[in-house]
Amino acid sequence: MRARLSDIAQQAEVSEATVSRVLNDRPGVAPETRQAVLTALDVLGYERPARLRKRCAGLVGLVVPELDNPIFPAFAQIIESALAPTGFTPVLCTQTPGGIREDEYVEMLLDRQVSGIVFVSGLHADTAADHERYRALIARPLPVVMVNGYAPNLPAPFISCDDREAAELAVTHLVALGHRRIGLITGPNRFVPVQRKVAAYQAAMRRCTDVSEAELTELTELSLFGVEGGEAAATRLLDRGVTGLVCGSDPMALGAIRAARQRGLAVPRDVSVVGYDDSPLMAFTDPPLTTMRQPVAAMAVAAVQALVDEINGHAAPHSEYLFRPELVVRGSTAVARTPSVDPGATPSPLAVSV
Repeated sequence: MRARLSDIAQQAEVSEATVSRVLNDRPGVAPETRQAVLTALDVLGYERPARLRKRCAGLVGLVVPELDNPIFPAFAQIIESALAPTGFTPVLCTQTPGGIREDEYVEMLLDRQVSGIVFVSGLHADTAADHERYRALIARPLPVVMVNGYAPNLPAPFISCDDREAAELAVTHLVALGHRRIGLITGPNRFVPVQRKVAAYQAAMRRCTDVSEAELTELTELSLFGVEGGEAAATRLLDRGVTGLVCGSDPMALGAIRAARQRGLAVPRDVSVVGYDDSPLMAFTDPPLTTMRQPVAAMAVAAVQALVDEINGHAAPHSEYLFRPELVVRGSTAVARTPSVDPGATPSPLAVSV
């Protein structure tokens, strides 16, 4: 090793002490001097230490669950833009049904010597998943940042939109318009954001309406995320006489609008619909979608800053940063109609007194 240090020092025209500092990734070396030492390693055919290979790679992993929901490409685009000034480039890994799993992507990213990984709505948000996979990454150590989904047993930075506040704002908006039978459509209950939305929705309904506990259960529909899941859940809720729908994603809200139209109902004349995300193009749907806006830009920038800090050895607080959603009111919600019902007629499921 002594001779090797001498060779590297001679090739780089620096002292052996400087070579030692570079090889051990210690501070106090000018960037151009550090680069000269690394170049000398390459010229002499020496393998760079693992920590230096990671740094020189300039890559970070970005794992998202899908691209069908426009909110995930939005996250990816802003994360890429925020990474550009830092010198890092994201490697986008998109999961698809029956395709490559998150763990397989992680192995591929480790083979590429990435400097860190950002997980957006990954298995960290799934309470039924084994989080040992993340503890193993953190123990390597490999910097990771989790977006949307909190796991208190993982020592890492978490960036989340406040799902509780989103559900509460959506319910209070519809109640202010005169709706009382308000249904919730969201994804499987094993996901942390879903659990938070359900709890906040039910709390807001108890506070703002006189629905019973049994009715609350009937008005809560858990389905698969996506247009089809939203449509199926909305069909069941419309059968139960809802006049307002709070949805766990914009695609689910679009599915709910489709379900209403298939039975001849107009949105928002007969049914009001609130989405979640404010993903691109929601302002241009028919009708334009009222939705809870995730502050994607602020969340993405915060995730990048936390990751870069971790990579540079300045550990970000291992806690959850909550970002406030914003209610964006558009044409898919309106004042609840008070139906005109013949006293002798049998009321339809939608003839709900408000």
